[in-house]
Amino acid sequence: MKGFFQYTKQAMLVTCTMFVLCGLIYPFAVTAVAKMVFNKQANGSLIEVDGQIVGSEKIGQRFNAPEYLWGRVSAVNYNTYTKEDIVADVNGKTAYSGVSSGSFNYAPSNPELLTRIETDIESFLKANPDVKREQIPADLLTASGSGLDPHISVEAARIQMNRISQASGIPLDKVDAIVKANTEDRVFGVFGEDNVNVLGTNLAIYEIMNEK
Repeated sequence: MKGFFQYTKQAMLVTCTMFVLCGLIYPFAVTAVAKMVFNKQANGSLIEVDGQIVGSEKIGQRFNAPEYLWGRVSAVNYNTYTKEDIVADVNGKTAYSGVSSGSFNYAPSNPELLTRIETDIESFLKANPDVKREQIPADLLTASGSGLDPHISVEAARIQMNRISQASGIPLDKVDAIVKANTEDRVFGVFGEDNVNVLGTNLAIYEIMNEK
């Protein structure tokens, strides 16, 4: 019995010690270092305009106005919902499922996937009449794993520039310069591909449009 209590005491002591070290000291230490060394990143890489937070460099947003760059399809609608989405219908159901991330997870044989893609293709071609069906980049028709991807490929951005220029009144060469300014190189020049930050591009477009 004495040995039982001794081992129990040791186990409890180790448990409490590890809880304090790993559950309190370590997280607080890492957070403190991150806020000192990488303050912006540790706070969500937030973007401010006129003192107001408008988004994050790491989280995508939904844009569908013709004068702005459109991002990827999102299974969670970038966590953006209308008042109607949140209000329950007669069966008590809502389109709002809470803040989340994720993809559609449709199999290639799923007819809903084909329907969704066809709908997106028709919408894109209607807004971009100078673009042919086969020219639409794949990333504009496919959802990312998180549904919150803030980037699109350079090709996906360039194919929208004519529409943006016509709708915003910004010369095409200036739209091109904005896209290039918001293009991020592949990691370490090796991993991934060059991509364009949608929110950064649209904020630059917004600023120019409001200078007029």
